[in-house]
Amino acid sequence: MSSEKTILVIEDDREISATVQSVLASAGYRVIAANNGADGRRLIQSQKPDLVLTDMMMPRVGGFPVLEFLGEMESPPPVIMMTANEGSRHKAYAEMLGVVDYLRKPFAMEVLLDSVARALASDTNE
Repeated sequence: MSSEKTILVIEDDREISATVQSVLASAGYRVIAANNGADGRRLIQSQKPDLVLTDMMMPRVGGFPVLEFLGEMESPPPVIMMTANEGSRHKAYAEMLGVVDYLRKPFAMEVLLDSVARALASDTNE
């Protein structure tokens, strides 16, 4: 099942992006990546991922404009936001924009995989 799922990782930190991509690929997911929100939006349109993992703070276009862009879609993929930001206002805004999970960096890769599995499972139940 997971081998058919495509996950887009939008993260400007190369090390974090590479680690997340490697863990997801090892778990059997097809992974595509962007290092900013502008490229991420283009990949969302062209690749139609099953799930989006996005950082909050990135150069050019950050995570919130990506969430706003997804909110305009007819049937957007679920989104998990990854951030080092501790602010509860940011978390509340992200949840208002529809994120299914909010992971504070650093997080264990098991936590990421559990979150991804839950997001993909809940998306197929709708």
